[in-house]
Amino acid sequence: MLVLRLLNVVAPAYFLCISLVTFVLQIFVFIPSMFRDPSTTPLFSPALLHGALFLFLSANALGNYVLVIQNSPEDLGKDLNLGKGAEVADWLDGIRSPGSALPGTHFCRLCARVTQRHDHHCFFTGNCIGSRNMRNFIMFCLYTSLACLDSLVAGMAYISATLSMSFADPLAFLTLLPHSISQFFSGALLSSEMFVILMLYLWLGIGLACAGFCCHQLLLILRGQTRYQVRKGMVVRARPWKENLQEVFGKKWLLGLLIPVQNVESSYRRQKEK
Repeated sequence: MLVLRLLNVVAPAYFLCISLVTFVLQIFVFIPSMFRDPSTTPLFSPALLHGALFLFLSANALGNYVLVIQNSPEDLGKDLNLGKGAEVADWLDGIRSPGSALPGTHFCRLCARVTQRHDHHCFFTGNCIGSRNMRNFIMFCLYTSLACLDSLVAGMAYISATLSMSFADPLAFLTLLPHSISQFFSGALLSSEMFVILMLYLWLGIGLACAGFCCHQLLLILRGQTRYQVRKGMVVRARPWKENLQEVFGKKWLLGLLIPVQNVESSYRRQKEK
């Protein structure tokens, strides 16, 4: 438990550090290197378009990240008479208490609260993912993946121009790291260039992981399930996939896709049902 609590503190700091490094490299290294002659650069140049795209992706990733933290799942334990002894032990074991009619509820030891439609505890946000912040969490994963892949492409273009390399061969990227390590220790490669190469592989790993996690979450939403329900083998009521999507993303899903906003419709619907 001590290791998990430590990870719950270190992981968000690690994510923010990676985000800051990515922003600095993009704004002060990659994008300026795209300008050959700033005085003759047209208004809609590739460098300016790339900068605008990166700022859009970063703003959405950071905005949804903040909303995931702010929109914490409700602590249902305050409204339920859990009592003491065996009933509390049932919550601690992740089993629904006999007096509760709420499916998918779960007591999180790290957050110390009972949440409805609990999906999982995200260490990178230090918060539980449930009914209130699921949409923002998916948008956070989506835009983080796109921002990392965008940084990967820009970094490869920077390395290609700096080291006069060609990535036309698919194996060139796979062999880039071992060749760079040997050149770095022989003194033929600068530390700044080696750092960018290491960041390329980090962006690739984070981008693919976030993309895979986002697709997995969408598949569970289409089925009307959460990761916690799948892990515990809980049976959920079958509903049309459109209703499952609307419950998470709301009717104005396009607005949430472009701007990091809270899903007001779903929150209002849940309050009305209560």
